[in-house]
Amino acid sequence: MVRRARLCGREEPKSGDATTVAQLKHSDVNQAADEAVQRSQDYFRRTQYPEGYWWGELESNPTMEAEYLMLCHFTGRHDQERWRKICNYILSKQRSDGSWSQYYEAPGDVSTSVECYFALKLAGHSPDTEPLRKAREFILSKGGIPKVRVFTKIWLALFGQWDWKGTPNMPPEMIFLPSWAPFNIYEFASWARATVVPMLIILTRQPYCAVPESADIGELYPGGREGTDYHLPKPTGGFGWSKALYWADKLVGLYQRLPVHPFRGRAERKIIQWVLDHQEADGSWAGIQPPWVYSLITLHTLGYGPDHEAVKKGFQGFERFALEDEDKCNVQACISPVWDTCIAQLALLESGIDPEDPMVQSSARWLMDKQIYATADWQVRAKGTRPGGWSFEFDNLIYPDVDDASIVVMALDQVRLPEAEEPRRADSIQRGVEWMAGMQSKNGGWAAFDKDNNKKYLTKIPFSDFGETLDPPSVDVTAHLLEMYGRLGYTKENRAVDRGFAYVVSEQEEDGSWFGRWGVNYVYGIGAVLPALEAIGEDMSQAYIRLAVDWTVAHQNQDGGWGESCGSYVDPNLHGVGPSTASQTAWALLGLVAAGEHESEAAQRGLVYLAETQLEDGTWDEPYFTGTGFPGYGVGERLKAMPDIGEPSYQGLDMPAGFMINYHLYR
Repeated sequence: MVRRARLCGREEPKSGDATTVAQLKHSDVNQAADEAVQRSQDYFRRTQYPEGYWWGELESNPTMEAEYLMLCHFTGRHDQERWRKICNYILSKQRSDGSWSQYYEAPGDVSTSVECYFALKLAGHSPDTEPLRKAREFILSKGGIPKVRVFTKIWLALFGQWDWKGTPNMPPEMIFLPSWAPFNIYEFASWARATVVPMLIILTRQPYCAVPESADIGELYPGGREGTDYHLPKPTGGFGWSKALYWADKLVGLYQRLPVHPFRGRAERKIIQWVLDHQEADGSWAGIQPPWVYSLITLHTLGYGPDHEAVKKGFQGFERFALEDEDKCNVQACISPVWDTCIAQLALLESGIDPEDPMVQSSARWLMDKQIYATADWQVRAKGTRPGGWSFEFDNLIYPDVDDASIVVMALDQVRLPEAEEPRRADSIQRGVEWMAGMQSKNGGWAAFDKDNNKKYLTKIPFSDFGETLDPPSVDVTAHLLEMYGRLGYTKENRAVDRGFAYVVSEQEEDGSWFGRWGVNYVYGIGAVLPALEAIGEDMSQAYIRLAVDWTVAHQNQDGGWGESCGSYVDPNLHGVGPSTASQTAWALLGLVAAGEHESEAAQRGLVYLAETQLEDGTWDEPYFTGTGFPGYGVGERLKAMPDIGEPSYQGLDMPAGFMINYHLYR
């Protein structure tokens, strides 16, 4: 990414700017950029796995470790040494005020803090220790357990620390709803679907696992348990989906209490078969933590013991997701080898690595081996489309990712293999493009995993108070598709490209920026869109594009870099605002270069920032989270207006409904 900006810079910088670059000639900037590129290329050459891939840590938040420990206790798996390391990791992430947060330098989140507090007590930590004393003070200052999100309440209910009557009602019979019916499982986003299905049994069976008296967390109830109202909060305002579904939840609760449910046994059997059929080769479900832990809890609840193949695979799979040393162990929420590899390969080729270099040939072969030809859930909405995508992880045949597939195709397009292997490379690209074309939504955009996944009423069920329930099209994924099409020689004369282009243009903000669904945030959005527009032959001097360029330049930091806080998802004043990071600076530079601004003062200053902050090993120090799992909107897309304080969907900078990511290979 550095080299793409550097290659075009040739003129002297403008005078009068009191920054480092004002004293440097372009030749000096170019030399510094060359050296930075070489160090990064050397880093990738050193760190490539023998099989051909690259793989960096995916850091999220410590609920992953807390829930792993709770899962182990629930299923009777007590490994004191592993628990010691898990607890050490949790404690290492505690903030000075005693809380735990959702992302680096975020304010403390009460739900995350309660889960960490309970996990530590479950593992034997005394409430009298300083970390737990401070955590308790923070939690009580935020209203205690009654203020946590629904998912945390479900975890606590499993251990008798919350009353099940304060959790949503979702009957197992939902599994019978056909794919055209409202509330059927295929209306949920892929990650939500894989979570909801096992949760149908958990919420109905309401299992209980005893904990030692020493692990009880009754002290986190400000008014004591007896004085707590466990009922789900009633929606305020006029009648609408929220109130209708609140009362529907009450009716389902009455149905659940009936003595006879004639279809219950059949529904549970269908759910279990669905769960077993959706387990991946690595033991996970959907390649991510939430459906994985809930599937194992469901199997345990229905009597599947530790020797059952699915249970054994499920727990063995965590070993690949765990990062462990002598003192700590953290459990990644997901792993990203395909994403890491395709981006690394594309960056290497763009930075001047020979297309026939064995390093990129090896990664290309690995990527082709990971192409998915299996049928799966996505075909419910994309009937007649042949498989041909790629997923995020090592093993995830059921949920290929459109975003990954687009970057993989761009990476494969630039590499060159021996003549005998070239037909396979061409076929891999063609199948990938064919699959992605079939995944385009009606509005012209592309989502990450599903097609036309946009039924917003689902976000109003009481269950949906965390993350994203839906996976609608996003600008950044669509932009990557457009860039891919452009690189392959397609123009707006192609109907898919033209529809995608129209969608992207329609989503531009008034200030010229674009929202970033899967990366933080508007810097990421512009960094995806401008290269896409250039690739499909758009005139980059047009007013709407110059508006995006102006926005980018205006949000450059004094040090020459760009940064944007995760808080930009909840506070409009933080759009494009935050400490500089290498990844966000690179995204801004990609946009500027695509817009023909490679010789500009802003681009040159950005290059200097990257060159000067690079470490000797070719990487950058980047503790800030610049990847996005869930902004926490529920609907999976930008909100037209931010909720006010007191409204149900309001989020502060703690982002209690969000899920943010630090991709360590981004740096």
